[in-house]
Amino acid sequence: MRVIAAFLTFATLSGAQGLEYVKANYTKYEYEIPMRDGKKLFTSVYLPKDLDQKYPILLNRTPYTVSPYGSDNYKTDLGPNAEFAKQGFIFVYQDVRGRNMSEGEFVNMTPHKPVKRGPRDIDESTDTYDTIEWLIQNLPNNNGRVGQWGISYPGFYTAAGMIDAHPALKASSPQAPISDWFVGDDFHHNGTLYLPHAFRFFNGFGRPRPAPTRPPANRPADVLGTDGYRFFLDMGPLANANEKFFKNDVAFWNDIAKHPNYDAFWQERNLRPHIKNVKHAVMTVGGWFDAENLFGALKVYENNEKNSPGGFNMLVMGPWFHGGWARGDGDFLGHVKFGSKTALYYREKIELPFFNFYLKDKADPKLPEAYVFETGTNVWRKEDKWPPTNMRQATLHFHANGKLNFDAATAAGNDEYISDPAKPVPFINGQAPGMTREHMVEDQRFASTRTDVLTYQTEALSADLTIAGPLTPKLFVSTSGTDSDFVVKIVDVYPDDYPDPDPNPTGIRMAGYQQLIRGEVFRARFRKSFEKPEAMTPGKVEIIEYTMPDIYHTFRKGHRIMIQVQSSWFPLADRNPQKFIDNIFDAKQSDFVKATQRVYFGGAQASGVKVLVRP
Repeated sequence: MRVIAAFLTFATLSGAQGLEYVKANYTKYEYEIPMRDGKKLFTSVYLPKDLDQKYPILLNRTPYTVSPYGSDNYKTDLGPNAEFAKQGFIFVYQDVRGRNMSEGEFVNMTPHKPVKRGPRDIDESTDTYDTIEWLIQNLPNNNGRVGQWGISYPGFYTAAGMIDAHPALKASSPQAPISDWFVGDDFHHNGTLYLPHAFRFFNGFGRPRPAPTRPPANRPADVLGTDGYRFFLDMGPLANANEKFFKNDVAFWNDIAKHPNYDAFWQERNLRPHIKNVKHAVMTVGGWFDAENLFGALKVYENNEKNSPGGFNMLVMGPWFHGGWARGDGDFLGHVKFGSKTALYYREKIELPFFNFYLKDKADPKLPEAYVFETGTNVWRKEDKWPPTNMRQATLHFHANGKLNFDAATAAGNDEYISDPAKPVPFINGQAPGMTREHMVEDQRFASTRTDVLTYQTEALSADLTIAGPLTPKLFVSTSGTDSDFVVKIVDVYPDDYPDPDPNPTGIRMAGYQQLIRGEVFRARFRKSFEKPEAMTPGKVEIIEYTMPDIYHTFRKGHRIMIQVQSSWFPLADRNPQKFIDNIFDAKQSDFVKATQRVYFGGAQASGVKVLVRP
């Protein structure tokens, strides 16, 4: 979930249809659809004017807005992409419970209730069910079939609506769905707070809405300016966000502050265990370079695959930023090019055929279990399982003198660095007000020259090497403090003769470019449990082992694999005081201290990263 302005367009990012086309071919209606507990949800419906056939319904439920409001005010684009309106569907957009013009109380990441004892036991699965029941009973010319889709937060509502679904629901596409806001989606990654992302989002989205109303024309000002690094460093400890800016007006920020661990508050908002027994077709979509909900896409697919045997369940992963498959060409991100218009390919060859087949009985597109884009070689792959079955396990081992290879180190040793919260490692080489899309492929040369970043690198590869699936760092570490963060980054180092782009308006030098492939942070206090954090003992060697989100990348012949380890990634992740504090939101400026970090390798303390390699 990026900034609010970007979110409000996600439901309709689709290329271009245009207002004139939509008004010429569709008639808009607005309804207040009653739920089982009596609350009414505001819903916009676009019905095809051609009445010579029946149409399936495509539903998008959103916490942002179904704007524009008023039956005479039309969207300029309908559906997941531009082709849908031309093919003919009934398009339905709904403000979810408690947002904008819908009645009821809004609850972030509505907890799912597996047992319903009466009409007051409501969640997003019941609201979706009741909405579909009303639509098929009341909308003229529908064919009795419903599909749903949504990106980001609307992707959560799509995934939640798959559970205990209405029998008319035949196809769902959760795209970059939120699944767990503590472990890996959006605002927390392994216990760390993704600070600028959470701050900017809740500064607008988190403000109170006491009664149904249209969204305000003016959103709260973005106070970050152009340099988020300086802004958040000057802000100081996390408690200052509320004291200086939010003034207790943002309820969910207060909730975040009150729940620093994976307690019942967060666990009941974990959708993953409830995704089961789904009978209809599901296509989960995500981007390899989605800074927000990469975790959610992979986990929704994984849990549905595990817990819904016999159903059609597929995964689509492309080289995209958050929502990038729904707009633009998808042929580059930052300085990295992908060789083709991947987003157009997805919209035309995957997304539309999926819905047409399950909602209209059109030709079977014979979609695979996993339609995944392999970066590095820049080709689409069709896999019968994800991760692919034809892989072998291997470990990239750390060695002395910054060396990295698949052989276990025989000589034991360690590398050390000083982590200073007053001078944290930046996540990008430059200034930005918040989290950037491009940092997911950012050149890491600026980081590899810092003394507080450890760098391990292979020799130039003699042949292509493909890694697919999750990455699992296992670090043997010690600290002079009582808490620490550890960031692991997997980097593709381009050869020294790699050509520059032509034309080259930015003057980038791609020779030796250190492309981030995957990075992930872990807060060491949670090394044994997210529920019960433990302080580290100064000087004691501890194991930090965690799973990073999947990749599908080929390191080409002549390239090198690099792994970087550091203890800050600012301001992307909030600073760790490096002194154990029960609740980091209570940390004072004086609690932030320097720490000497050691990473051990060889012998019984062999640090490395476990991967899956194509033989």
